[in-house]
Amino acid sequence: MDLQLQGKTALVLGASKGLGRAIAETLAAEGAQVVTVARSGGGIAGHPHIIADLDDPAAPQAIIDAVQSTGQTADILVLNSGGPPTGGAASTTPADFAAVMPRMFNAQLTLAQAFLPQMRSRGFGRILAVASTSLVTPIAGLVLSNAVRAMLASWCKTLAAEVAADGVTVNLLLPGQIATDRLTSLHAALAAGNGMAAEQITAHSIAAIPAGRLGRPEEFGDVAAFLASPRAAFITGSAIKVDGGQTVTL
Repeated sequence: MDLQLQGKTALVLGASKGLGRAIAETLAAEGAQVVTVARSGGGIAGHPHIIADLDDPAAPQAIIDAVQSTGQTADILVLNSGGPPTGGAASTTPADFAAVMPRMFNAQLTLAQAFLPQMRSRGFGRILAVASTSLVTPIAGLVLSNAVRAMLASWCKTLAAEVAADGVTVNLLLPGQIATDRLTSLHAALAAGNGMAAEQITAHSIAAIPAGRLGRPEEFGDVAAFLASPRAAFITGSAIKVDGGQTVTL
């Protein structure tokens, strides 16, 4: 299937590794011009790379300026950020939430609103937010992720209805347990808190996945590339799980 991504420009946040990297590489392989954003190096050869830390409130405008300085705009915007610290609901404070809001919500909102007018005027735009299956079933010990991603999801769902008639789609991608550095660190944290080896946590996790294995980042990237393409024009306001069947609800 030709995804018709040639001539499209994609701005991918958190693209130096993990799921963001997988999305960026797949979009580039499908012919899109990809502008990657990360806190350090790790861009894709032949494609622009912007170094920015989304924890910095000034970062969104710096990213917007950098994209505009190339004479480009974003046809496709992939909203993605590093995950927050672990923690339970009873002990997490307002200050803890305030600390992660710049990168997990504020930056995403600012960037989407900056590029939306041009998407709407051209009659084409794709906004993809990388969230988590915690939107369906909150994950113990990840209250910051559960709550802030749910807020971003509600904003995305509301926005999807507002811009659908203009050819702009807004969707969420919900990764399950995919083999990334983030998952490795989460398993290590769970192991330390339960007096277990990280390998035991990983084995228990795999046992709960009907597919019988962890997901591969490139599989996630493939789903993202389709949703970013003109071929997915009638899919909007949706949350797509990529989890090997682990989530128990539809």
